[in-house]
Amino acid sequence: MKRLPTIKSVMTPFPYSVDIDAPIAEAQRFMREHRIRHLPVTEKQELVGVLSDRDIKLYLGPELDYPKARETSVRDVYMDRPYIVDLNERLDNVLSNMAERHIGSVLVTRNGKLAGVFTVTDACRSFAEFLREPFRPTDGDDAA
Repeated sequence: MKRLPTIKSVMTPFPYSVDIDAPIAEAQRFMREHRIRHLPVTEKQELVGVLSDRDIKLYLGPELDYPKARETSVRDVYMDRPYIVDLNERLDNVLSNMAERHIGSVLVTRNGKLAGVFTVTDACRSFAEFLREPFRPTDGDDAA
């Protein structure tokens, strides 16, 4: 009998994070460089929230006012009550909660410490792989 996969099988391990007192401009630059849209936020090495590119855009407005970005810290913009799960949480539960809450990322912990991040992009990648699985070529000789 097959077992339902856990979040650790599809998460992005060892994610980057940003300190709560870092300037938003620094977080933006970091997110662009690493091509990520969700950044866990820490304070004194403890996980306290998540910062998304959408949060930044909503806060700074359509102009992305860079002087304002240099004067604003992550603390002013981040989401302080992120969805956090243990790395052994079943994937189906995580996906259901993400859909119900209309959220784009989940922070994954192991023993209370940041271990990974799971985003809608990870979910799409995993689902695409799931759909392809039944159609993989076999190693057998299919020649007639």
